[in-house]
Amino acid sequence: MTRPHPAQSPAPGKPATPGRRPAVLVGALVGLIVAFVVLLAVTDGPSASDVIHAPQAIVLGAVEGITEFLPVSSTGHLVVTERLFGLGGSAKSLVTLDSYAVIIQGGAILAVLVLYWQRLLGAALALGAMLRLPGFRRHADPGGRRVAIAILVAAAPAGLIGLAAGDSVKNHLFSPGPIAAAWAVGGLALLGMAGWLHRRGKAGGNAGFSLDQLTWRHALVIGLAQSLALWPGVSRSLVTIVAGCLVGMTLAAAVEFSFLVGFVVLLAATGLELVKHGSDIINAYGWVNPILGLLVAFGSAVVAIRWMVRIISGRSLAGFGWYRLAAAALTFGLLAAGHI
Repeated sequence: MTRPHPAQSPAPGKPATPGRRPAVLVGALVGLIVAFVVLLAVTDGPSASDVIHAPQAIVLGAVEGITEFLPVSSTGHLVVTERLFGLGGSAKSLVTLDSYAVIIQGGAILAVLVLYWQRLLGAALALGAMLRLPGFRRHADPGGRRVAIAILVAAAPAGLIGLAAGDSVKNHLFSPGPIAAAWAVGGLALLGMAGWLHRRGKAGGNAGFSLDQLTWRHALVIGLAQSLALWPGVSRSLVTIVAGCLVGMTLAAAVEFSFLVGFVVLLAATGLELVKHGSDIINAYGWVNPILGLLVAFGSAVVAIRWMVRIISGRSLAGFGWYRLAAAALTFGLLAAGHI
């Protein structure tokens, strides 16, 4: 019997009852806010440090893994966390630090590969059959081919724009102020989407079309919208999910598609950073801490993805909207107090 992929089956363990899900969500969101406060308490603010220690590598890996596939912006959380740690003492070290953050995304990539290998393999085989590669013809599957095309089409706009404007984005938007503004706007967008889905009876993700029915035109709309996520704090997952629902996908399908597109986008971004700055990262931080951050990111991303799948089984994502607003307010407060 073929094993269903994670979006089609509940996470391992006893499912949370409908009554307990809001409490679990609120508890997790409060926990993330408390984590910011703890980081503030154990750091002295900007200290112009160019060194990442093992505890910091663990925290950065956990922040990356937990937030990468949730609609809250992993880049925004990493930048604020780095500022709380006082990392990035010079312009050169800031570039290396940004590259380090991209490299540890490899853990999140591995998490999607482990959890969604069947979907990804099916899409890859169908794409090979479409390209008439030797040995792939027997894997011709219309559904898999459609998913493969949709993933590539959705990933292309952000990739092309990122190559053209990536340095400009890093120079002007990778700071707590623009990130907090993006958190606030994205939070309002999530709350608006949650209300829109509820009015149309889609809160449980049951209305709309499935991932196998996604056309390249829908994917192009999602891909163009995803380009907004180049602004750190917006969140690639947020834009993909919102755009997916707006073109008619079920909430569950939109979330799964955000995982699959994220796999391709992050794989390309990580590979590019390795080629451009891999040696700089090793020279600055060694081998141990980048690998440690990557492994922690993998474990925490697995947990976060499974948790996300459980949330969408019967609830909206409004809680993440409230969290984004709280994170924006907290970040503006830290800026005003001179802590970041």
